[in-house]
Amino acid sequence: MSAKQDLATRRRARLRFQLRQKSHGRPRLSVFRSSKNIYAQVIDDAQGKTLAAASTLDASLKGSLKTGADKAAAAAVGKLIAERALAAGVKQVVFDRGAYLYHGRVQSLADAAREGGLDF
Repeated sequence: MSAKQDLATRRRARLRFQLRQKSHGRPRLSVFRSSKNIYAQVIDDAQGKTLAAASTLDASLKGSLKTGADKAAAAAVGKLIAERALAAGVKQVVFDRGAYLYHGRVQSLADAAREGGLDF
């Protein structure tokens, strides 16, 4: 494993530990960002189940997006994940940015999810 991957793994584990301490039983809004797409899931760690999921590959979004790798696409995914989470009965989540810094596409997704009605 390269040094960069090792640092990202350690950063992800450290963040997940902190989230577990502070979540108080709330589901986790997890973000994965690739070079071409962005994905989001609302996960209930107590049951080990995904409650809602959205990505730029969803049929409802794919046709309307120019690319899946920009802030506009991330904002569209944020709105969609908020809508699906609210439909599943989830209003409060903890935001899991993974090993990514909170800026750019990750921040756009988070802001759109907040505007969509999720509380974190």
